[in-house]
Amino acid sequence: MPYSSVPPTPPSVRPAAGRPVRTASFAALAVLCLLPLTGCGGTEVKAQPHAGAPAPSVTASPATSAPGPGGSPEATSPKGPLAGRTVVIDPGHNPHNYEHTREIARQVNIGTGHKECDTTGTSTDAGYAEARFTLDVAHRMRKLLEAQGAKVLLTYDDDRAYGPCVDERARIGNAAKADAVVSVHADGSAVGNRGFHVILPALVRDGAADTSRIVGPSRDLGTRIAGRFVAATGSAASNYIGGGTGLDVRDDLGGLNMSTVPKVFIECGNMRDPKDAALLTSARWRQSAAEGISDGISSYLKG
Repeated sequence: MPYSSVPPTPPSVRPAAGRPVRTASFAALAVLCLLPLTGCGGTEVKAQPHAGAPAPSVTASPATSAPGPGGSPEATSPKGPLAGRTVVIDPGHNPHNYEHTREIARQVNIGTGHKECDTTGTSTDAGYAEARFTLDVAHRMRKLLEAQGAKVLLTYDDDRAYGPCVDERARIGNAAKADAVVSVHADGSAVGNRGFHVILPALVRDGAADTSRIVGPSRDLGTRIAGRFVAATGSAASNYIGGGTGLDVRDDLGGLNMSTVPKVFIECGNMRDPKDAALLTSARWRQSAAEGISDGISSYLKG
């Protein structure tokens, strides 16, 4: 959930505020994106922290090595269909944000204005935090993408007290010159609102933000992820955002506005709906979700 300022316990509820985009029916997109090479439509080395903030960290894929002559380690190039590609996974929020409400309330520039550095995210009624969900899925994705030879960076890995801020999350992907960035989230909407949706960047040219070069590639990335997510999880597109397409376009998210590389968010389900919560809290389903998102990324990078 990109923006929710209520601590995980009690969880927050974000009213549905998405707006549909004009695109083909989601069923058609899902079928199209499951075909190989169809060409469907779309939580930095180190950013400078603000005063008093912990230095940002980037967790990278471990370098592979093999014994060289005489038994000394020798670096080897990664192998696989994604060798030479860089993917940044952004696990939404931070499990410790609720302990640092003053720090995460700090306003940062998102191009179209200013917003909070970060938020606490939401949680299920039983207290399973969105930030824990996003880290778990991110770890599963990293393993899957590394197995295909990709270099994988995480914007953070439960290794800092709070944050990173939304603008810093964008800078990490930009500095890495990532081929694709995906921010993993789960929503906090009303009971009865179910399903996933992928958030795409709007065309923004305002202040420090200019998404003109990433709108098209991001839509391609997002559309492929949506189709593969359906296939892997069996989940339906959101019944409350996106008009049944599983896609939404927003211009109010700093993580998208400030990105200079293809990037999307995915809301994997609604944590406040009991049926969706049962899925989100299932380790087996989280593995399926990681597979669906990773398959979408792989399809985009190969396409």
